[in-house]
Amino acid sequence: MASTMKFTRRQSLRLAGATLAAAALPRFALAQTWPARPVRVIVPFAPGGTSDIFARLATQKLSEHFGRQFYVENVAGASGNLGTAQAAKAAPDGYTILIAFTSHVVNPSLFARVPYDAHKDFEAITLAVSSPTMLSVHPSVPAKTVKDLVALIKANPGKYNFASPGAGTPAHLAGEMFRLSLALDLVHIPYNGAGPAIASVVAGHSPFIFSTIAAALQQVRDGKLRALAITGKTRSRIVPDVPTMAEAGYPDIEGDNWVGVLVPAGTPKDIITTLHREIARIMTLPDMRERFTTLGFDVVASTPAEFDRRIKAEFETWGRVIRAANIKME
Repeated sequence: MASTMKFTRRQSLRLAGATLAAAALPRFALAQTWPARPVRVIVPFAPGGTSDIFARLATQKLSEHFGRQFYVENVAGASGNLGTAQAAKAAPDGYTILIAFTSHVVNPSLFARVPYDAHKDFEAITLAVSSPTMLSVHPSVPAKTVKDLVALIKANPGKYNFASPGAGTPAHLAGEMFRLSLALDLVHIPYNGAGPAIASVVAGHSPFIFSTIAAALQQVRDGKLRALAITGKTRSRIVPDVPTMAEAGYPDIEGDNWVGVLVPAGTPKDIITTLHREIARIMTLPDMRERFTTLGFDVVASTPAEFDRRIKAEFETWGRVIRAANIKME
């Protein structure tokens, strides 16, 4: 009886091991042969924006390299939440990729509820490109530096306002970070996009604006706006003469707009490694660098681990700003 029981246990262990091996085999085989069919690349915004432009340029290069079609699917709505939720629910098999924008780390704090977990539902591939927010003033504003502007605002409480492309945008949050960290009496004037916001400041309706570099660059070059600082860690090669907020004396005011690549959580590590390696290579190509420079973005091509840390850190940073400023979106 004892020997029979012993034999049965051995059989059970072997059967369990065989079952585990069989379960692991399809995923291993998938990772080895990927991609074996077309790959869907979700952009959670309408066509034409930076995320969409990046996706279309990258999918063309990826299709050429792998010999399989990588195609863009725009799933716009709810400030990126609809497309992001769709990507979160997709099978983690390497055949769904999400092109994320800065809103990925903002929306969970901005909205009362989002239909996904921005961190747990995804694996990071790379932060592809980034662009700091730029603080620009109308030429009539008697401030040549950020310190001049801060002194001006403090000397005239309630008099000044700042424009942004819209409530909850990265530019708006940069302005709120500026206001909150320096305890400034400022009013935010949101516009429906960067174009109307820039036009308002150029016309003198608002004295200054937080915006992307690309949105304000031509007006700065034409002398219709004066750039005081950017919110990046380092100077941008697009506007190398414009100091960072840290250089201007305000190191706590920092934040970028970025475009990154994510996949559903549980995607095989081999696929993550392959995707990262190829996208990082693509971002070194001269035509890609040149295209994003014209859009006001610097190439980053971070590692998955670096991007993962960035997501965690920015989720906390922007969450604090949103709560302190009491910003809510329906």
